[in-house]
Order: sequence, then C-alpha cells, then structure tokens
Amino acid sequence: MAADPGRDGQPDWLDMDAGPVVRPYTVTGGRVKPVSGFDLVAFVVAAPLDRVDLAPLQPEHRTIIEVAQRPVAVAELAARVDLALGVVRILLGDLLSAGLVVSYEPQPAASLPDNDILQAVVNGLRAL
Repeated sequence: MAADPGRDGQPDWLDMDAGPVVRPYTVTGGRVKPVSGFDLVAFVVAAPLDRVDLAPLQPEHRTIIEVAQRPVAVAELAARVDLALGVVRILLGDLLSAGLVVSYEPQPAASLPDNDILQAVVNGLRAL
C-alpha cells in the first residue's frame, strides 16, 4: 500500500523543511506512561558527556543529555528539545533507569516555612 500523497504530491510523512515527521509514539516505542513521574518544575541533570557513550542512544536521548548538562526544569527541557512534555517524561525515565540523568524534585509545600514565620522575618528586617 503506497503512502497517500500530500498537498504537494509528497507523502504526508515527509515535510520538505523539517525532514521526515516522526510520530511521538514512535519515539517512545509506543509507551504512553513514564517509568517515574517527573514534576514539571523538577530539575534534571545529565551525566557529563565525556562519561556517556552516546552511540547506542536514540537521537532524542542524545539531545536531552546534551541540553541537560546544566540543571534544567523538565518543562524547559521539553521546550528546548522541541518534543511534547509526555514524550520527554518517558525518555527521561529511560535515561534515569540507565543512570544517565539525576532528578531533583521540588520541595513539597508542607515542608516550607509557615507564613507567620516569613512575616516575622520580614517585620524583623524592616525594624533594622
């Protein structure tokens, strides 16, 4: 069965400007849920490039490792690598399982100081 031609006679899966268009489920191998949940504001940091063998990795995994050489939030990482957030979470799960990235989750709101304590600090600073 031949691919249906698009508007310009080219197959729909080929974009002349961007190259072949790959569906997200192809990038993730059909997976739709990440191995571990990554919060949007969680920071990830990849292993140094000189310690990682990039050859066996998918291009998307390589790009994530290159971008995450410095701490970057998951949402920002998705924007920088130009992939859907769900896809990035799944790929980060792969990299986390392989020990190629580390994730730092945000501190839960319950463990943050009480508003009364913060107000007392502000009042003390103003008194100086």
